[in-house]
Amino acid sequence: MPKIPIRIAVQLQPIHAEYSAIRKAVAQAEALGADILFNSDHFFPSVGDDSGACLEAWTMLGAWAEQTSRIALGVSVSGNNYRNANLLADMARTVDHLSGGRAILGIGSGWFLKDHTEYGFAFPPAEERLIKLRETLETIDRRLPRLNPPPLQSRLPVMIGNGGDRKPPDMVARHADIWMDFKPVPEVAGYNAELDLECRRAGRAPESIERGVAVAPADLNRVEEFLDAGCTLFMIRYAGPEFDLRGVSDWVEWRDETNKEFPAPHSRQPAPASG
Repeated sequence: MPKIPIRIAVQLQPIHAEYSAIRKAVAQAEALGADILFNSDHFFPSVGDDSGACLEAWTMLGAWAEQTSRIALGVSVSGNNYRNANLLADMARTVDHLSGGRAILGIGSGWFLKDHTEYGFAFPPAEERLIKLRETLETIDRRLPRLNPPPLQSRLPVMIGNGGDRKPPDMVARHADIWMDFKPVPEVAGYNAELDLECRRAGRAPESIERGVAVAPADLNRVEEFLDAGCTLFMIRYAGPEFDLRGVSDWVEWRDETNKEFPAPHSRQPAPASG
């Protein structure tokens, strides 16, 4: 059994779709009992025709905050090069207020070249992007408590994503409340083991960082692999033009059965990051 409750997230990639379809899927995800609702942060579709329809992520979260009442909300994950770090902290704080304290600040180093070149953002080598990400995380840590009003959550959860550049485990151990991995299971398991060691070196309980993994709806039959790799947060990914959320109810049913030993599986908030 996992040491912390299982959570189920739904990612609605806002691509190749009209907003009416996205709005309908948002309502369905909350009604089906998912714990978290994510979108994705690109200016062009990263799946399929890259000239297709695509809507901006953080603007959309404001609408989701007003539409929903229970489900946590975030971007999986924000491209670090697209926004000033202080501004990003302010945006996440604002979504936290709009949603009544349900925001998650997801961030990664950015990997999709077309987003950068078409919008005029620099795309330095991976090593430089990771240095910049570390600087951004430190800026966010400083800015959030200085905002007036501050976030509603005493610690607004920060989620770091591992889609492109491999994130240094010490950076994640210092700054993350949630770690979201997009890699194959063997890489996920290896990284989680390294992250456990870094947490212990930092004097932090490894289980204080929730470990997430991106999955397909049909991956429920592989769930033991993901659990053995150290994951307890499962992000089921969907893209337009239609968002067929069949499969979410099976994941939610499995979550509820697995979480019977925990008193409040839907209310868990990540432990504060150290440092």
